[in-house]
Amino acid sequence: MERKILTGLNSKAYEHPFDRQALAALQKMPGISLLLKKINEYGIDRLLRLQSLGSEVKITDRNFPQLYQSLQEACQILDISPFPELYFFRGQGNIQTYIVGVEKPIIGIDFEGMKFLNPDELVYIFGYEAARIKSQHMMYHQMAVIMPTFKTVLSSTTLGFGGLLASGLVLTLFNWLVMARLTADRAGLLACQNINVATTTLLKIAGLPEEYITNTVVEDFLVQARDFAANDLSNLDQVTKILSYSGSNLSWVTMRAGELLKWYDAGEYDQLIKQQDYQTSNNQDIDRENREASSTEDTPKEDWNFLTNW
Repeated sequence: MERKILTGLNSKAYEHPFDRQALAALQKMPGISLLLKKINEYGIDRLLRLQSLGSEVKITDRNFPQLYQSLQEACQILDISPFPELYFFRGQGNIQTYIVGVEKPIIGIDFEGMKFLNPDELVYIFGYEAARIKSQHMMYHQMAVIMPTFKTVLSSTTLGFGGLLASGLVLTLFNWLVMARLTADRAGLLACQNINVATTTLLKIAGLPEEYITNTVVEDFLVQARDFAANDLSNLDQVTKILSYSGSNLSWVTMRAGELLKWYDAGEYDQLIKQQDYQTSNNQDIDRENREASSTEDTPKEDWNFLTNW
């Protein structure tokens, strides 16, 4: 399949509004700057890189050429340079990927991802992960990745982090992480340029083997995803929200598919793919977003939050 190279593409052109709003809320949280400073002091970026270098197998165009080619293609289409490094790790029986490294990003994929995703689906998943680089959000993403381990250290300090954790900083951080997936899914679709590929990838991430993915299964999943996206979940109990939300390993594939389909069905994906002058378009998108933001300041319902708007 020949895909269009989106040279000059700006992440603002496809950024999900929930992602943008959740990040703005995170950046306003008291203590976020101090937390970033402490993470830098501990050298987390270097430690995460050393963890991959010391524990996992590096993928190159020599040892796994098809796998590496899918990464190259995703990054070329999304105009990401230089390419992140790629590593293989042993998973837990389901498809897993990750990205770490602010200075020198590393993408990891497990055995199940290598085995069960076809080359087109790999382009989607690598585009999904590389979206953090494109959006220049790696620092916040990496903070969310290490937070479960770092939480104990922060709680034991005398710098007031225990209070920060209790105040909702962690929940705000993970709220943004969930919302950032919606932007990453759009990047994955822009990379693979096939909504069917995006759908089968999400089904496989949910745990469905290839042999069970039939036309009927896909059609029913699309109906489910659209139904989920259309539902008003505002009456869900707050405790249920927090319990669901704190399950950071949940894939949320139905929610993600529903939001991706809304973007696709609205014609925004096709419009973006067909554009020739991305720089002009990106500037127009940013101006439009600024106008929308100013016009909706008095309408809280637009400021969707994973905890408060279910």
